[in-house]
Amino acid sequence: MSFTFGVTTTAMFGRGRLGELHTQINTPAGLIHGKKALVVISNGKSTRTNGSLDRLTAELSKAGAEYVIFDKVSANPTKPVAEEGGRFAKENGCDFIVALGGGSVLDASKAIGVMAANGGDLWDYVQFGTGKRQWPSNPSLPIVAIPTTAGTGSETDGGAVITNPETNEKTGVFGPGTMPVLAVIDPELMTSVPAKFKAYQGFDALFHSTEGYISNKRNEMSKMVAAEAIQSVSRNLAEAVSHPEAVEAMEKVAFGSYLSGIQMCVGSCVSAHPLEHALSAYHENLPHGAGLIMISKAFYSFFIRKHVCDDRFIEMARLMGMENASKPEDFITMLEKLQKECGVADLKMSDYGITPDEFEKMAKNARETLGVNFDNDPCMLSDADCVAIYQESYC
Repeated sequence: MSFTFGVTTTAMFGRGRLGELHTQINTPAGLIHGKKALVVISNGKSTRTNGSLDRLTAELSKAGAEYVIFDKVSANPTKPVAEEGGRFAKENGCDFIVALGGGSVLDASKAIGVMAANGGDLWDYVQFGTGKRQWPSNPSLPIVAIPTTAGTGSETDGGAVITNPETNEKTGVFGPGTMPVLAVIDPELMTSVPAKFKAYQGFDALFHSTEGYISNKRNEMSKMVAAEAIQSVSRNLAEAVSHPEAVEAMEKVAFGSYLSGIQMCVGSCVSAHPLEHALSAYHENLPHGAGLIMISKAFYSFFIRKHVCDDRFIEMARLMGMENASKPEDFITMLEKLQKECGVADLKMSDYGITPDEFEKMAKNARETLGVNFDNDPCMLSDADCVAIYQESYC
């Protein structure tokens, strides 16, 4: 029963809630007070073409806040971009950050907020791998997180996943103030995401909670949150992927994604995430969710064969819709079914240039950069076990 719950982000959840953002900026009861915002978006075109950026800037103008736009964040945000964003925010006198985009944008904004307030080298503040493990002296600039995808749950946790291209490390960045002050979770912003990316993101949300569900750090609070997230995502993702107009299904997936973010705060993820991070650290064009899908069947099957938490896999199969599930393998059946329904069952590592001769270095990379997640596994994975999971996943 022991747990610590400290999710401090205020969440405005629901269709149309972006239109209320101005009530939270520079008002007596508002959460954000500042003259100028750094608006962080991706280096793509989606937020400009689908109108979400215009809607956001209109809200800032209505609140009397100036803004500048930083639009250099890629799918796997990097250390140099985070450092550049920090300098840009400081040079332009920004008081707070508004992150509009997917998990990469939200993560980059947290690192940018730390750099704007502290300067120096981002890896000074990284607690893993080659990071210098210094704790930032100053809190991040206040962050408003507005996700345009349902996947990472980054709008409600304090962690940022950043890649250092010099060391091929993809790891977590934390610091005081990196938990967003406000999250605006509006599923209307998510419906226009292309189907395959919506699927990748949805599976990321699902796996945050399936990992938490089998973690040896699971507690009654994280179990409760993860169970609802697994059910919400798994039972609505295929509909949201195949029917962009299905706002209700998208809303339920977004709710599951939000809960998965809370699960990571009160519970934990396991080694699947660092195993994927190693893949996309060396192959930055690989979307995180796609990499997780690629290794998922082999990863979860490893623990099923070990019979270390059979009851938890049976429970997850039931949450995903198989009411008569009676054996742990039923979870794999439901996982495969959902991947087929979402059109992502045939993803191949080879399509992203990944080769089997990389698996040993990737297994070591995963443990060196986020070894803490391996400690949460239901039983210990050796490097040889990690290589075997990669090999079983390869095609």
